[in-house]
Amino acid sequence: MDVLNIRADRKRGLLSSVGRSVNLGGALVGLSLVLVAAGGAFAQDAGNARGSTTGPTTAKGYDYPGFSLHMSDVKPAPNMYPALVRPQQDKEALEKLAALKQKTGKKPNILIFLMDDVGWSDPGFNGGGVAVGNATPNMDAFAENGLLLTSAYSTPSSSPSRATLLTGQNPLHHGILRPPMYGEAGGLDGALTLAKLLKDQGYVTQGVGKWHVGENKGSLPQNVGFDDYVGFLGVSDMYTEWRDIYMNPEIALSPSRYKMMMDDDFDHTEVHCTSADTSKCESGREIDLDYIKDLDQHWKDVTLNFLDSQKGSDKPFFLYHATRGCHFDNYPNDNYAGKSAAHTVFSDCMVELDDIFGEITEKLKETGELDNSLIIFSSDNGPECEVPPHGRTLFRGCKGSDWEGGVRVPTFAYWNGMIEPRRSDGLFDFADILPTAMSLAGVHGGDIGKLFDEKTYIDGVDQASFLLADNGVSNRRSRPYTINQYFGGMRIDEYKYLFTGEVENSIVQKGDWGGFSGSLFHDTGGALMFNLYESPKEDVNVGIRHIPATVPLMGATSFYMKELMKFPPQFKIGFVSNNPAVYNLAPEVRDGIGKMVEEYGLGRPSP
Repeated sequence: MDVLNIRADRKRGLLSSVGRSVNLGGALVGLSLVLVAAGGAFAQDAGNARGSTTGPTTAKGYDYPGFSLHMSDVKPAPNMYPALVRPQQDKEALEKLAALKQKTGKKPNILIFLMDDVGWSDPGFNGGGVAVGNATPNMDAFAENGLLLTSAYSTPSSSPSRATLLTGQNPLHHGILRPPMYGEAGGLDGALTLAKLLKDQGYVTQGVGKWHVGENKGSLPQNVGFDDYVGFLGVSDMYTEWRDIYMNPEIALSPSRYKMMMDDDFDHTEVHCTSADTSKCESGREIDLDYIKDLDQHWKDVTLNFLDSQKGSDKPFFLYHATRGCHFDNYPNDNYAGKSAAHTVFSDCMVELDDIFGEITEKLKETGELDNSLIIFSSDNGPECEVPPHGRTLFRGCKGSDWEGGVRVPTFAYWNGMIEPRRSDGLFDFADILPTAMSLAGVHGGDIGKLFDEKTYIDGVDQASFLLADNGVSNRRSRPYTINQYFGGMRIDEYKYLFTGEVENSIVQKGDWGGFSGSLFHDTGGALMFNLYESPKEDVNVGIRHIPATVPLMGATSFYMKELMKFPPQFKIGFVSNNPAVYNLAPEVRDGIGKMVEEYGLGRPSP
């Protein structure tokens, strides 16, 4: 019974008592009886109330089906993050997949639609949409008929998130700790990606849009598993900011400095990469301030043509569609400029992306592939908040931070006839996409870990049964937070334990970070713990009064620290730090920390 009904019942009970008392003929006596009865009830309520220190409650408890603080998780393989064991849920998912394969004769398609810098509260399905001046009817309709994931997590910024999605590793393990600069070396070179794994399972692999995980030869899309890729290799402001006389007049209005940028060693064009040529991508049209407006429309056409080409195919496909919008340098398409109710370039972009998503899903339906396609819809990080207009988030922090606003992103999974429409706050991480997709392709559990070198750690959890079981709950008990080269925190259920994070406005009060992290704190005197249901803005520290919940969080933290020692972090693209994290210290210091963790522990339970 909810709070409103309880209050209504109490009110009705009080009024009926008054009525009975008056009927006895003594108004004063009746009123006294009511007050005495009410006083007794209030005293009883006070003694049994949750949060009271006057005595234990006898009220019936509420065990939410998805809660896992009291549970233990298990590593499916030595090189995989632990997952909760849910055999009945797994059985239901496998039966659904078997029935579908018998019907279609092939494995399911997987489509990822990834937006840029769109905040948790921007789409209508999370309370934005019409309410913030950018209606998103197509996104909302699919979210309403899919599994809406209210606690889905990216990383703090673009490149780390994209690498996590494609590798199943968080940034500490794939090593792309921040976005690369102009022409900077490093990226996915040498990584075994989702595209490559699915290609090995018989999938056609197509990528469209923003890449941003390395321009060197080994990191090009065709060298990490994509049959074909059309898009750009960097990020949109890499092509626009130095051309814009309002953003960078000192470059745009200086012929010599402008030439410096034109001569810089990065590809200024849209590219087409194919597996037929592993040495390079073919350069296309120059991306200037005019063409940037049309990129998302062009990329939509590429995706629609690809879907047409797959009609009637006996092979499944993996389609990765990563939009330009709504990265902060929004130059609206001529057909969408001023079309949003908000009349801002960001909201215009949201309206355009909603139409694009609608056209892509309509094409899936038209080609007969909608019922055999898992669609995962999300954004690469939270909104970049320095310069409006920008995205919105209910939570504290923005892009570049490990506060919730930087990493909790609008996400849903849709699969007509396979995913029961519902909403869940179960934990879901970008790293989960790889093992989940591999499970749908027929490789399950610990066998996923065997696809990788034994020294390669997979931070993702197979969430196929979470998605497919009618009442499925998350298979992820805990979720580590990372920021730059640091392990920053841990979440279980509604509780978040944070010990490294961004200090907003710590050195300068104004200016831009551009998605990079500001100054970080590392010493919080016992760390911070937040109940994210009670304090979504993460401004009330409750750890010392909720030690029964703090201890399991510390246990999960202790466990992951040990995992980082067994599987040391990589450093491919990042900042040089003046305060190296514990796993980069001298071996004897690291061994000492390991001994401390092993002997004293930091809580329970851990696998």
